Amino acid sequence: MERLKTLLFLRFHSVFAVMTLTGLSLILLMFRLKLTHSYFLLFLAWNLFLAAIPFLITFHLSSRNKVHKYRLLLWFGVWLLFLPNAPYIVTDFVHLQHLQANIVWLDALLISTYALSGLLFYFISVKDMEELLHRHFQHKKVKYILWMIPFLVGFGIYLGRFLRWNSWDIIKRPQILIQDIWEIIAFPMHHKGAWLVTILFGCALAIGYRIFKKISFFKLK
Repeated sequence: MERLKTLLFLRFHSVFAVMTLTGLSLILLMFRLKLTHSYFLLFLAWNLFLAAIPFLITFHLSSRNKVHKYRLLLWFGVWLLFLPNAPYIVTDFVHLQHLQANIVWLDALLISTYALSGLLFYFISVKDMEELLHRHFQHKKVKYILWMIPFLVGFGIYLGRFLRWNSWDIIKRPQILIQDIWEIIAFPMHHKGAWLVTILFGCALAIGYRIFKKISFFKLK
C-alpha cells in the first residue's frame, strides 16, 4: 500500500491528466444522453474502459517492488493484446456520418475527448512498459520491441475496425482469428488496405510517442 501511495504521488501529473480527460469524457457523454435521449454513443464508455486496461496493467506492474522476468513477459503478452484498444477510439470518428447533423459539433467534441483519453492511456502505458522492460532486457532489444509495438497496434486496429475482431477473440475463436491473420500475411497483395492501415497508424503512433516523451510536463510523471 505504501508503495502504491508513493507511486501515485510521484505520478500525480499523468494520473491527474488521464483522470481529468476520462471524467470530462463521461460528463460529455451523460450530457449528450440527457440532450438527445439516444444511447447510440454509449459504446464509447466501453471502448474507454478497454483503453484503460493496458494503462492499469503497467500501473500495477510499476507499483510492484520487483517483477520476475518471465512474469513480466506473460503480462507483456496480455498487455499487448489489449493495447490496440487505446488508440482504436480514434477510428470512432467514422460514426459521425450516422449522427444528427444539428449536433454534429457536440458529437465531434465528444468523440475527440474519448480519442484523446485513449491516446493518453496508450502513450503513458507504453512509456511505463518501456521502463519495465529496461529492468530485465538489453537496451538494444527493448529498442527493437518499441519499434515493433506501434505497427502491431496498427495491425490490431485494422483487425478491430474492419474485420470486427475483439481482444478476447484470441480465446473465444482463436482458429478463425489466426486464419484471418495468416491470410493477410501470406497474401499481402490481396490485403493492401490492411497493410496501409497498419503502416499509417504505426507511423503516427511511433511519431506521437516520440513527441510525448519529449514533453517536459510528463517527464515529471
